[in-house]
Amino acid sequence: MRSLNAALLLCLASMSLTAQESPIAAEIRAGDSLEAALHPEAAAVRFRAALALDSTNYEALWKAARAVVNVAKQIDSDEDALKKRRDSMYVQARALAEAAVRANPQGAQGHSMVAQALGRLSRTRGGKERVRFAKTIYDEAMQALALDSTNDPADHVLGAWNAEIKRLSGFTRFFAKTLFGAGFMDKANWDDAQRYLVRAIALNPRNVYHRLELAQVYVDVHKYAAAREQLTALHDLPIADVLDHKYKKDAEALLDDIRNKKEST
Repeated sequence: MRSLNAALLLCLASMSLTAQESPIAAEIRAGDSLEAALHPEAAAVRFRAALALDSTNYEALWKAARAVVNVAKQIDSDEDALKKRRDSMYVQARALAEAAVRANPQGAQGHSMVAQALGRLSRTRGGKERVRFAKTIYDEAMQALALDSTNDPADHVLGAWNAEIKRLSGFTRFFAKTLFGAGFMDKANWDDAQRYLVRAIALNPRNVYHRLELAQVYVDVHKYAAAREQLTALHDLPIADVLDHKYKKDAEALLDDIRNKKEST
């Protein structure tokens, strides 16, 4: 009887330990809560704390990358010191995301975060430097979607990628074709810019940035009514990103600018 009771107590103790949250899981959960509360800098601290316990933890790596991107993208200044800090953070985010890919090559989020970090970094650079990132951004976003077709940030990246390539000057496009070959750069088109962003919205219709980016593409192709529809739709969406207040102000300014513009015939 005593041996039975001892075995039962040992089993219960084991179940209790199993049910307890691991230190790594606790740090990641804390980081998730801070990220959801729009405190990415504090979230990054918790994800890095998880990585201090296990530097190869896939979830902590890609979430740390996301948090660092969300801190960096808030830096909007012409001061050289601040611009350097912002860009260095995008580089850090890329390194974290690439480490996530190494830890789990079949994880869509790691590939998606490589594309997002580089996409953000490329928009801070001139045309030639932007082009140098183009293939990696495209390849990583495509790989993310191949692994998870519901990864709406990857769709957004690809929509923006097509638009950014189409917006390049003729000289820069010539440089890009010399670097990568005409076939690669000719992938970019306005139809795909719209298609990927429409799909991002279908997957996540409450995302303010998806709708703003699509509206900007619609303006590029003179679809002003469609642009106004997206800009109006995002007005009452909930704030879910650290830049959503800015995105909404940008949307108001763009809507005002195109209010009376008519479609091209």
